[in-house]
Amino acid sequence: MDVLSEVIASMRTGRPAATRTDARAPWALRLRPVAGAGFHVILEGSCWLVPPEGAGEPFELAAGDVVFLRSGREHVLADDPSTRSVRVHTGADGGGFGELTIDGPGPRTVMLCGAYDLDQARPHPLLRGLPPVIHLSARHGRHPELRAAVALLGAELSGRRQGADGIVPPMIDVLLFHILRAWLDEADAPDGWAAALADPGISRALRAIHEEPGRRWTVEALGRRAGLSRAAFARRFAALVGEPPLAYLTRWRMTAAGRLLRETGDPLSVVAERTGYASEFAFAKAFKREFGVPPGGYRKSWGS
Repeated sequence: MDVLSEVIASMRTGRPAATRTDARAPWALRLRPVAGAGFHVILEGSCWLVPPEGAGEPFELAAGDVVFLRSGREHVLADDPSTRSVRVHTGADGGGFGELTIDGPGPRTVMLCGAYDLDQARPHPLLRGLPPVIHLSARHGRHPELRAAVALLGAELSGRRQGADGIVPPMIDVLLFHILRAWLDEADAPDGWAAALADPGISRALRAIHEEPGRRWTVEALGRRAGLSRAAFARRFAALVGEPPLAYLTRWRMTAAGRLLRETGDPLSVVAERTGYASEFAFAKAFKREFGVPPGGYRKSWGS
């Protein structure tokens, strides 16, 4: 079980949306908030990003640079920080792909701007632990897999050949995993979830929870998976993950239940069994305590 993949899959609520923007200076885009996480890939030229309030100072982006915005808050992209925000951009709707052209007399910038639909109402601790803005610079010559993904995406977007509508969305999904991998790799002195995923023992325990959320896990049994005593495991798990093992187990069970309710038509009794509850009543009570609505109401709200 790949913990990172499972975490992202559990939070995903729709397809990624993206817009290829071809802009010539002077230009500035104010990007409205999105219900998820935002990203930008600079394919040609350069520009400046003015982060959300409280997330730092403006910084310059060059061709090959990638930016990930954890909360999808409103921000500005411009040819220069002093250029007025002359256009509001909401992006492609409903997991689509769009194009935007801004004419001008100045230098050209081509970029891909988009968003991943992620459940921000109950974000996984891994997502909460990310910096508000992740800037992965091409100038460092690091992360060859990310650079290859950017190059392939740029090539696909430049031609818009037959099949692009089927190829581009999965490539944007792949880009997200390369962004998170690169961030994890850049953590010189990792802490939090970066350290938890890098720790052999704790990562084994996390994989066990994700593989079998319905199992009657105890701290002692998870400690054996990690190769640690009960007390040592409990201390190390809480220090790295941010909460005790059984608290995280409950959190993941509810996350898994939410995904099953959104994506399947399984009866509530089956969802309860798969997430470790002995009865539908006990499951419904725990689910309502966590989500604020009963399982059936939650499923209807997603149209499942």
